[in-house]
This record gives sequence, structure tokens and C-alpha cells, in this order.
Amino acid sequence: MNLVSRIIFAALLWAILAPVMPSALVAQQGSDGDGRPVAIVTPMTTPPPVIDGRLDDEAWTLGEPITEFFQREPVEGEPVSERTEVRILADAEALYVGAWLYDRSADEIVTGERLRDANIQVADHFGVILDTYQDRQNGFIFMTTPSAIEYDGQVVNEGVGGGRTAGSSRQQRGGSGGFNLNWDGSWEVATSRDGEGWYAEFKVPFSTLRYAGGSVQTWGLNMVRRIRRRNEDAFWAPIPRQYNLMRLSMAGDLTGVPVPVQRAITVSPYARGSAERDYVNAPGDTDYPSDVGVDAKVTLTPSLTLDLTTNTDFAQVEVDERRTNLTRFPLFFPEKRSFFLENAGTFAVGTPQAADLFFSRRIGISPEGNAVPILAGGRLSGKVRGVGIGLLQIFTDNLDPNIEAGARENSFSVARVTKELRNRSRAGAMFVQRRATHDGADFNRTYAVDGRLGLGDAWTVDAWVARTETPGLQGGDEAVNVNLSYQIRDFSTSAQFRSVGRNFNPEVGFVNRVGYRYLDANIQKQVRMPSVSWIREFNPHINSRYHWDMEGDLESGYFHLDTEFITEGGGRFGPEFNFHNEGLREPFEIAPGVVIPAGRYNDFLPMWEIRSDPSARFSIQSVLRGGQFFTGTRYEGDFTVTYRRGETLTAALKVDHNIVRLDEGDFETTLLRLRVGYFFTPRIFLQSFLQYSDQANVWALNARFGWLDTAGTGLYVVYNEAQESHGLTSLTGPMTRSFIVKYSRQLRVL
Repeated sequence: MNLVSRIIFAALLWAILAPVMPSALVAQQGSDGDGRPVAIVTPMTTPPPVIDGRLDDEAWTLGEPITEFFQREPVEGEPVSERTEVRILADAEALYVGAWLYDRSADEIVTGERLRDANIQVADHFGVILDTYQDRQNGFIFMTTPSAIEYDGQVVNEGVGGGRTAGSSRQQRGGSGGFNLNWDGSWEVATSRDGEGWYAEFKVPFSTLRYAGGSVQTWGLNMVRRIRRRNEDAFWAPIPRQYNLMRLSMAGDLTGVPVPVQRAITVSPYARGSAERDYVNAPGDTDYPSDVGVDAKVTLTPSLTLDLTTNTDFAQVEVDERRTNLTRFPLFFPEKRSFFLENAGTFAVGTPQAADLFFSRRIGISPEGNAVPILAGGRLSGKVRGVGIGLLQIFTDNLDPNIEAGARENSFSVARVTKELRNRSRAGAMFVQRRATHDGADFNRTYAVDGRLGLGDAWTVDAWVARTETPGLQGGDEAVNVNLSYQIRDFSTSAQFRSVGRNFNPEVGFVNRVGYRYLDANIQKQVRMPSVSWIREFNPHINSRYHWDMEGDLESGYFHLDTEFITEGGGRFGPEFNFHNEGLREPFEIAPGVVIPAGRYNDFLPMWEIRSDPSARFSIQSVLRGGQFFTGTRYEGDFTVTYRRGETLTAALKVDHNIVRLDEGDFETTLLRLRVGYFFTPRIFLQSFLQYSDQANVWALNARFGWLDTAGTGLYVVYNEAQESHGLTSLTGPMTRSFIVKYSRQLRVL
């Protein structure tokens, strides 16, 4: 199928899947002049409630009950199926939220994993989002499950921009884009259960939040309840099913918030000791390094925060997932280090995983993946007179040449300004610089402007323009991206254009290729199927994306037709049909000794995917694909099985195997991952992560014990080992081993 045929086919399918306008949402009582629901904070005149999840304190009897919640799923606009009641209180220290989540089948409540920021979509849960500036675009999320986990995150740009949506797994997700799950605030939550349902009690200190000046304020607010066995989501401020909790432009109002004028300083010192051995670079030697460092947070104003760090350490962070790469382009690995994850959305500009203009993994991690010492740094973030600002300055040391040559001392600087406008619109600019500390002629700079224009609720235009400055590179150092999207309840479509010059070089960013023009088009339809009791929705969609070089020759093409069915339990299945085009201007080595020659290749690679109910004790995810691949064929089986025992134990095994037969040679790849987690309490856990990759010729183990305090601080005990392997069972010797003990504590000094 050539390009013209695909465009005609897409147009015909568009006509078949004609958009349907959404039905009107249910009107709410107690709404403001814009039709938004309004909740009132009750100031406390009694002692504050004890956060134990029982909701039997006298203070809760004073709160005004909020009882109207409306479904987004499965029947948009209908009242929540189970009685729900929420009260919101406040004193000079904190905001308190109490939720009575009644359930006529309390024995069927799904508790989920007992781990901070676990996947809440597989469990019953309750949560709030607070738009503390009432700019209808940014906010803080606080959620919990019957297991009393702390689930929190920062939202920017209504969650749009490549960040992970609320409910996704924390460990391997970065913080870039619209939702930063890895942000850890200091707050308290407790839950309880009985035969009538479950109950949640939140205490969110004002010192954890950022807000504008003024003693009594109105904030944006929405609340969500999920009843997992019905796959039901209900919201206080009604949300159409094409959106989620982060659609702050549709949130209600929380009035009478008695915010204090505060100045606060917290410090988080750490101490670390370890035993480490590098069998490759320093065989026979075991090192016993120890270190101390400190992070500090200074609240300059209620809306402006200064974060400082010295001798920064990330020993507790889980290792990256290994992946199979059968392309000629580099893989993207997300940021997971805590200092860089906080307020990460402030600095997110560009197109995630394709042309990120600032990518914090370039700081403190060398090109070969070695940890570079971070000497000190600071970040100023917040708002001044309604303008969002972000300033970041980090200094790094060099690396031992025996480990990696060329990793020199550097200074990294980032400056960012944004301004939220009406109707989901905004404008911004950013500057990024890397400069060698002892050589002013060794530098790299990126300049960018970006913006969003919201047209009603359905249309959105996003754009950014950037230029880089690198000594020795002249011309072709610019990039531009424009994205147009349209989204209503049962239909969505988008188109994106991007041009990246040959010398576009954001060294503190991420680009997977340069010197190209790119066009992407997507069409998706949602079809409800009430006649089939076990299928909720049919989601056919088409995606077409193409890269051309600057001379107009096709580099890569992809045409994707998917017919996905979603079950009432949350499972998914369906076939996919994928057409790939590759124009290789030069050969590339896809496997040791196997070189794909230059030329044009047209491949057809169909696929079948199935995912079972993710909340069940046993769940599976399977992908089978096979077909044409360059000069031959490729067949892949990707299978993951997950076991959950209540809220305490989770184990997941992934097996991914490729069989590739080419004229230039045959090869196979195998990737194994085994995760096991045991959760003693929501703050005490033991996790292990075992990986095997025959592309990397390595078995690797990462085991972590955590006994956490607040905001991710506490005790960590970590063991890492990598064994060289030239086959699944052929271990040829250790590569690295380390045993690390780290303890950190957050202290309020002002």
C-alpha cells in the first residue's frame, strides 16, 4: 500500500467513523456563575482530627457534606453507583479531607498494592486535585487506596505534554511532560474499612503546596472515586469520558481556603556507606566509599521555592529497564532521580522522546551511562506576579579517566518563564546552557519559545521553535514543531509537523535523529457496544507518520491500523496492521556481524495484542507479531504474567523473544525481566528486579529494601550485581557488585 492509497483509505475510514458530539453533562446544584460546582472549606474551632482513617473526630461533624458525584465511566453523567460523602476542613496548618466511601458489597473492594505511587487504576481509590493558583491548568494530586498508600504528583498544562497519566506505575516513568508522578510531597493519609465500605482521611500541610498571596482564597478543586470491580470512575465536577482528573479547566471551586503567609526551611541530610567492586576497570579491588550530603528547601514566599543540593546522591533509585533495540536510533530512558523530578514539568519544552529541549539525564550521567558526581546545585521555581519561573543551576565534577575519558567538569544552567492565559492557553520561553567549568569556549546553548492556544474545549494548537548554538556548527541549527488536535467524547484527531535541522544540537536535551521533516496524523473513534455485555468499547484508530530528509527523500514511514476492544473488566484485545518503510542511506549493524545494506525497504508486520483484567490475581499481557523485516522476516513473542496476593505481594515475569531471518544473517534476541515486591506497610517494602538481555550480554540484579519516612526520605538498603553472560545459562563472570546503605531524614528548621 503506497502513501497515496493510505491517505485515501484513511479518508474513507474517517467518513465511516464520523464524529459524534458529546451529550450534555449533568447540571450541578450549588454552582458558580460559570456553572462550576462550589465546595466550602470549614474552618476548625475544635482540635484537628487525628489522621487514623476512622473519621470519628468531632471536627468532622462541622464540615459541610459534599455528596454529588457523577460518573465518567461507565455511564457518563449518571450519579455514582455507591453512596459517597466528603468533607473539607482547614486550620492554620493544613487542609483536611475526609471521605466516606460506602459500598454495599464491601467484601468486593479491591485494595491494590501497598506501595507509594503504585498503580491505582487496578484498585478502588479516592483522590483530589488542587488548583492552588486557580489558573485552570496546573495543580497537585493527592490520592489513596484502601491500602492507605500515598499517591501524589504535580500537574502542568492539564497533564498534556508527554507525562504519564494518573494511575501509571512510578518506578520506570519519568517526570517530564504534563504529569509528574515522582514528585513526593509531605502529607499524611490513613484509611479504615468495615462492612459498610471504606474511609479515607487526608492531611495536606499548606507548606507542601504553592499558592498566591492573600489570606482567604478560592482554589480549583475536583475529586474522583473509582469502584474497581465495576470499572467505574465518578467525579465531583463532571468530566466527559475523553478527559481525566487533570482536566482542570472543568474543575469546580473550593472557596474559603484560609492560607497562611509562611516562611519555611526544611533540610534533608543523608549519609551513605557502601562496598563496591568493578571487575572490568579495577579487577581485584574492593572500594568502601562513604559520603554525606544535604538537600534543602526554602519557602521564600507562598508561591516561590528555592531548592538547594550539595554532594547529591541517587543510590536508592531503581535501575533502568533493559530493552531490545532493532532500530538504528538510540533508546529513550526516563529521568527517575528525585531532585530533578520535582517541578520537572516547569522545564518540559519540546516533543517528549523525540526532541526534548531539556533532558535532565544529561546532567550527572555520562554518554556511556556512568554516574558523574554532582557537586552542588539549586533550583528556584514558582510564580511571581502571575508569571511562572524556573531557574536551575548545577555543577558537576569530572570522571576518573580509567572509567571514562572526556567526562569533564561542567556547569549547567536553565531558565524558564511561562504565562497561563485564558481558555487553556499559555506562552513561554526557555534558555539552556552547558559550559565547561574551566574552558569558556566549550559550551552549548539552546534558545526556545513555546505556546498553546485552546479554541473552545475541543481544539488545541501547540507549537515550539528552538535554535541551538554550538562552536563549529553553523546553519541548520533550528527546529520547529506544530501540533493541532481535536477531541470530543467519541472522536479525536490530530496532526503534527516537525522540522529539525542537521546541526540542531541540544546537548542538554534529547533528539533521536536530526536533519529531517516529520508529519504525523492520527484518527480515533470510540464506539460503545451495549449489545455485548462483556465488551465496553470498540476503539478503531489510524496513525500515519513519516520522516523525510531535507532533500525530500523518505527516511522512515509507518502506517498503523488498530481495532482494539476494551472489556468491562478493563482488559484489551485486538489485531493491529502495521506497514513500515525504511530508506537507508548507509548500512547499519542490527546485530553482531549482521549489517543491513543501504536501500529502500517496505515491510508489513501485523500484530495481535491481548491484556486481561489488570486487577485480577493473575493477569497477562501478550503481544505476537510477525512478517516482513528488511531483507527477511521477524517473529516476536512478548509475554508478561503478573501475580498479586492481596496488598502485600506482587510478582511479574516478562519474556520477549525475537527470531530474525535476513539475507545477511540470522539472529535471535531474548529479554527477561522478573520483578518481585513484598510490602510490609505502605512505607516498608522489599523489591527485587532481575534482568537478562542477550543484546547487552548481561544478567543484572537490583534489590532494594526501603523503610520510608516522609517525602521519599528514610532508610534504603540496596544490592546491585551484573554478570557477563553469552547465553541464557552461560555466566562468564561478574562485572560489578555493590552493597549500599543510605539514610536520609527531612527536618523542619523554620
